[in-house]
Amino acid sequence: MSAIATHTQRNTIRLQLQHNLILREISIAAREDLEPRLEIVEYKKGDPLVHQGSTSMEQFFILDGILKRVVSNADGKEMILRFAAEPDMDTSYAAWRLKTPVPYSIVAVTRVLAASISMPLWVDFLDRHPDVKQRFEYEVMRLMSEVMAHTITLHLLDAPGRLQRFMRKHPELLGRIPKKELATYLNLAPETLSRLKQRVTSATE
Repeated sequence: MSAIATHTQRNTIRLQLQHNLILREISIAAREDLEPRLEIVEYKKGDPLVHQGSTSMEQFFILDGILKRVVSNADGKEMILRFAAEPDMDTSYAAWRLKTPVPYSIVAVTRVLAASISMPLWVDFLDRHPDVKQRFEYEVMRLMSEVMAHTITLHLLDAPGRLQRFMRKHPELLGRIPKKELATYLNLAPETLSRLKQRVTSATE
C-alpha cells in the first residue's frame, strides 16, 4: 500500500486514473484534491477487498485486473453478482448511505491493482465536488440496475441464453475470467459452460 506520489509507477497510475469511468471527466482541481487521499494497493487472486457484512467501507478504482461482487450463505454457496475490470470501479457507497453493513463481498478474481479510498474520505470529496457526485451516483444506480438485470436473467433465460447475453454485454471480459468463476456467475456447471462455448465457437466458424 502506497501513496501515488511515492509509487514507482506513479506516472502510469495517473494515466490509468485519467481513463477511469468515474474520474476521466473530473477537473484538474478535483484530481489534485483527490490524489493525496488515494492509496495504491495490490491484491492477489482470491484476496477479499471487502467482506460481506462489514461496516468498514471503501471505494475502489480498478487500475488492472478483475474484481467480483459475490454473496454467500452459511453453507458457503456463492452467487456472483457482477464482474468489474479496468477502467471500472466498485464501491460500498449504497450501504454507506443506507447505514447498513455491506451486503456482498468484493474479491479479486485475478491479480488486481487498485486505487482505494475510505468511504468517509470519498463522501467528503464528493460533497466538495457536486459534479463528480452526480456522475458517481448515476453510475452506482446503473450498477444496481445491472445486478438486478443479471438476477432476473438467471431465472428467465436458459443456459445458452445466459451465455449469449454475457458474450453480448461483456465482450471485453471474454477469455479473461476463469471458467469456474464464469460458470458460477451464469449458474452453470463448468462442464456445461465448456460444452456451450464449444457449440458457440462451432456455430461461428
